[in-house]
Amino acid sequence: MLPPGGGLLWLGLVLGSVGSAALGSSATDALNVLLIIVDDLRPSLGCYGDKLIRSPNMDQLASRSLLFQNAFAQQAVCAPSRVSLLTGRRPDTTRLYDFNSYWRAHSGNFSTIPQYFKENGYVTMSVGKVFHPGVSSNHSDDSPYSWSVPPYHPSSEKYENTKTCRGPDGELHANLLCPVDVADVPEGTLPDKQSTEQAIRLLGKMKTSASPFFLAVGYHKPHIPFRYPKEFQKLYPLENITLAPDPQVPAGLPPVAYNPWMDIRQREDVQALNLSVPYGPIPADFQRKIRQSYFACVSYLDTQVGHLLSALDDLQLASSTIVALTSDHGRQAGDLVELLSLFPTLAGLAGLPVPPRCPIPSFHVELCREGRNLLKHFQVRDSEEDLYIRGNPRELVAYSQYPRPADSPQWNSDKPSLKDIKVMGYSIRTVDYRYTVWVGFNPREFLANFSDVHAGELYFVASDPWQDHNMYNDSQGGALPRSLTP
Repeated sequence: MLPPGGGLLWLGLVLGSVGSAALGSSATDALNVLLIIVDDLRPSLGCYGDKLIRSPNMDQLASRSLLFQNAFAQQAVCAPSRVSLLTGRRPDTTRLYDFNSYWRAHSGNFSTIPQYFKENGYVTMSVGKVFHPGVSSNHSDDSPYSWSVPPYHPSSEKYENTKTCRGPDGELHANLLCPVDVADVPEGTLPDKQSTEQAIRLLGKMKTSASPFFLAVGYHKPHIPFRYPKEFQKLYPLENITLAPDPQVPAGLPPVAYNPWMDIRQREDVQALNLSVPYGPIPADFQRKIRQSYFACVSYLDTQVGHLLSALDDLQLASSTIVALTSDHGRQAGDLVELLSLFPTLAGLAGLPVPPRCPIPSFHVELCREGRNLLKHFQVRDSEEDLYIRGNPRELVAYSQYPRPADSPQWNSDKPSLKDIKVMGYSIRTVDYRYTVWVGFNPREFLANFSDVHAGELYFVASDPWQDHNMYNDSQGGALPRSLTP
């Protein structure tokens, strides 16, 4: 389960090169880019210190990469997060907080990472879930702007939420927990397996290409439902699965911040538990099964990443390819960074001009970025700015936001449509604090009213790492630290 706070948190980012690629290469060497986006991956990985998870392939990638410990998504919902990450703009600029609009028509004709590489001579290709499919990417994965060839989606995607999970009664259900015999599911395969196979085929074609490539591969797991090859369940015997370390709802948590996880409640096996809404606890034995299946999904996903990276090496492309692995959103596991930084950083690593900082407002500017360029972290020689930042860690700030339809948990609290958004939560994360203010929001004008404060949260993360003790009300008698003032 996600902690209280509605997912206004972050996920580690692995960004680096595989094999003998030198990140300080000359700009005249056209480096390829392999961008791997994993859906809903927490830092439940060996490279983040998890002793239970078996993730040898991602761990190996991390060992040869720059691993960020505190990377924050700008909104913890698939479509807004991916549009933000791929355009380098914040949700308040893309004006996408739900799944129901296309930023080029709704906000501004903003360039994307693959579009920028395409316009600079790259063959750009999309496999699987890169943009969120549907209205938010114009039902085309932002084609033809972003991609040189039509994006690929696995044919078995359409079965992800259907009745393909065999329950204890022997019948097929649309369950949350869904270990399967791959030979028995429709088409005899799973989406992520198909995506890996297609990505490897594309790498093979690009081996002889005169142009550099930008290949984005989006994996579905470990997003719910936990539908994965059943053999991975054996890696995690239930007797080895512990419960989440901090399951209680904090006494000081404002109701607006609580996520009632309505998407999970719609699954047949969860419905059968007859849980009370919104705060009813999940039985301990089912909690263990959820965690077991999540871990199994991570290991299944890790094998797919391993196949992809092995093909890159076998095709002798590793030494000329930048590899970035990230999730669209998740939970915290160094450096305090935002996923917005992916755009300028990838451009800089590839030797392309780094897009300029966006003015405020920037709705009229097609090419600019709102995130920091992290290129300096890959360079041996420290720049003046780098030394300043390292010497002043409290200068680093990450911002996230999350919409709510009301001040208390509702059926649509975790995914409100734009028209229903009444409150917007804005989080500021520093080395020392997480400060969140929940304020009134006008969805017609896309305006937050910071004079209309509905609730607040303030956590001292060093002494309260699970963020159980909300100090916001205690802080109202005195001034907040300057870095926490919205």
